[in-house]
Amino acid sequence: MTEAQLWIAGAGGVGREALDTALAAGVPVAGFLDDRARGTEVRGLKVLAPEDLPPGGRYLVGIADPHVRLRLAALLDAAGGEPAVLVHPRALIAPETELAPGCLVMGGAYVSSGVRLGAHSQVHYNATVGHDAVLGERVTVYPGGNVSGSVRLADGATVGSNAVVLQGRTVGEDAFVGAAAVVTRDVPPGTVVVGSPARPLPRPAGGRPRQAKARPDPAG
Repeated sequence: MTEAQLWIAGAGGVGREALDTALAAGVPVAGFLDDRARGTEVRGLKVLAPEDLPPGGRYLVGIADPHVRLRLAALLDAAGGEPAVLVHPRALIAPETELAPGCLVMGGAYVSSGVRLGAHSQVHYNATVGHDAVLGERVTVYPGGNVSGSVRLADGATVGSNAVVLQGRTVGEDAFVGAAAVVTRDVPPGTVVVGSPARPLPRPAGGRPRQAKARPDPAG
């Protein structure tokens, strides 16, 4: 095991996709960090508890839920870990684009010119991010998502599979854009929007709009 090897936090679906990305990019992976699977092996790699990350170890959080990503990144940083950037060789990153530590960009993704991806953000396979877009920390763009130019996605925002965020729109902190939704106007923080054009989910009893909650990560 060498210092350059990568540890992937999360041994579920997104973690295994991060492993696929690492293998394609020729990045050696030491193992997984996952409390639920500790002491086992996943795809032939050992699984440790997150607190067992070796001092100075490089890591990437392969978990979809932005709240869990925040917690794990804080734990691993406190343990002396160093977040890595992982980009699939079949992803395209245009010039003048900045990827902060902890970013994951999967195969087939396209990130255009002048884009900023915040720490621990994820652009999944076949998703696109248009020119001059700004993605905050722990943003997720699911497979096939289309983020147009000059869009702002605040910390913890999620764009669902095949959803579209039109030019210049803002999606607020912890907001969730449902699969195949089309965002034609700004989305307030914490709001879940669905449909085309995207609208907030119906108000529950009490009159308050539904809020995006921390979701269990279906993919790990």
